[in-house]
Amino acid sequence: MPKLRTVAVVAGAALLARRAMRRRIQASPLWPMPALEEPVSGRPRSRALRLLVAAREEVAEGVVRLRLEGRDLPRWEPGAHLDLVLPSGLVRQYSLCGDPADGSAYTVAARLVPDGRGGSREVHEQVREGMELEVRGPRNRFALVEAASYVFVAGGIGITPVLPMLRALPDGVEWRLLYCGRDRASMPFVAEVEKLGGDRVTVVAGVPDLDSALAGVPEDAAVYCCGPEGLMAAVEERFPKVHLERFTPRVSGGDAFEVELRRSGRTLSVPAGSTVLAAVRAELPNTAYSCEQGFCGTCQQRVLEGEVDHRDELLTDAERADSMLICVSRARSERLVLDM
Repeated sequence: MPKLRTVAVVAGAALLARRAMRRRIQASPLWPMPALEEPVSGRPRSRALRLLVAAREEVAEGVVRLRLEGRDLPRWEPGAHLDLVLPSGLVRQYSLCGDPADGSAYTVAARLVPDGRGGSREVHEQVREGMELEVRGPRNRFALVEAASYVFVAGGIGITPVLPMLRALPDGVEWRLLYCGRDRASMPFVAEVEKLGGDRVTVVAGVPDLDSALAGVPEDAAVYCCGPEGLMAAVEERFPKVHLERFTPRVSGGDAFEVELRRSGRTLSVPAGSTVLAAVRAELPNTAYSCEQGFCGTCQQRVLEGEVDHRDELLTDAERADSMLICVSRARSERLVLDM
């Protein structure tokens, strides 16, 4: 009993001390805290790992595969992706396309996009065997659900998240794959998927006839699609419940709106074709950001007022209730107020 009394006394004293400190803070002339000159912005979402680039191989025209080795790596399921922190500091997302049972390495593949934002060129020109890369994740927003049958549509490098799914499907389950690309030489893993699926795989070099290729899809089939935006939009038009994997920002569409930065005392205009991040960084250039695609979470900001059009691939429903990723998400209302 004396020990219990001692614990109770200590706990009570700590509670009284916290209450006294709260009263002193609230009575301070600096309460509430004044606006910061440079608002604090964002945070990385997951623990970073340093992995060795153990192998680098060109697996199709303009596509390189990287094997990243480490020890006791976090497990992953088909559909997951990694954030790669490139030598310049750029962060880009790549689907895991290796074996989920291999706890010693992650495998990703990257297509060179000559007119892109620089990440793929850096992978192709600067990443070499023997160097180390920082990675974050894995994370999965494209998980393989249980279904009676499956239909997969992949365009080019979009085969990378689909390939582990095909390997993981239970024996006897019905599935088919439509795999399209510019030409066979530019399509990674085409020989592997043909060997894996036989006549369940349809390979199309050029623009596919979706109505013909996807005819007769059962109502209870799970439909998955990854590839160029045009392909995904066309599949989504035919199958509204399709599972999609995007690695490009969706910032277009919607009207212009205003953003008030409450702590900074500034009001900004966000045009229809731009982003909140671009408007904010024009005024506050030190605002943190990274992937610009709604995946990494670095630019997450608290929303004080307004309705958000969430376009990210990261936040949970609970997080979306009072925050947004300003690199891709927009406003459904005429005005947003951010805690910046």
